[in-house]
Amino acid sequence: MKSTAVRLFLVETGNLYRFAVRFFREGFKPHYEISEFIRQCFYIGNRTLPLVAITGFIIGLVITIQSHPSMEAFGAESWLPSVVSVSLVREIVPVITALICAGKIGSGIGAELGSMKVTEQIDAMEVSGTNPFKYLVVTRVFAAMLMLPLLIILSDTIALYGAYLGVNMKQVVSFHLFTNQIFEKLTFGDVLPSIAKAVFFGFAIGLIGCYKGYHTKNGTQGVGMAANSAVVAAIFVVFIIDLVAAQIADIFHIT
Repeated sequence: MKSTAVRLFLVETGNLYRFAVRFFREGFKPHYEISEFIRQCFYIGNRTLPLVAITGFIIGLVITIQSHPSMEAFGAESWLPSVVSVSLVREIVPVITALICAGKIGSGIGAELGSMKVTEQIDAMEVSGTNPFKYLVVTRVFAAMLMLPLLIILSDTIALYGAYLGVNMKQVVSFHLFTNQIFEKLTFGDVLPSIAKAVFFGFAIGLIGCYKGYHTKNGTQGVGMAANSAVVAAIFVVFIIDLVAAQIADIFHIT
């Protein structure tokens, strides 16, 4: 039983690798589906923005409120804005935002392409001379790679405002002083790695969602399975990417 599960995992990994190779082969060859790419960017951003904004605000507020007693116990209340902002920007907000997008974007792409596959719309595009891989897959993956960093930057901003409100629940701190305390400790070395790994988050989410949808089988039941498995696989890969990024950042800081 275990050997069968391992074999299926390896087969699925190999198929996903070939799918990724095809993406790189097709993605940089003309012609480019610019209009579809822009439409997917708007669709991904518009669908995810409200949830990302609300979640970012709540994360910033809750993390600040929860951190205050510990900082107060050590007599370091003045360090609260700096500590919270670095934690939010470097790790918490990018990962939580990526998980939200894995649920919203990954499932949406998987279900959309899956329904097109089972209704033979993809086959019809091939017969008509259109390249369905470039039109459907390449545009969605590139759109996810572009929109994830933008969503994370927006979520960072809203989370920091939530942190500002959280600080003022326990003490009175002006907005000017709060921002000064943030930028005393927050550097480009904290921001740029989070944006860089956001690009990889977007690539993984978009690619896995497209792969699951593009290879859907078993009719309408397969559509639901494709959407579900896309979310699970994307979340797993997001954690793996975050782990690798943390190790790389640690090595960089040590050297």
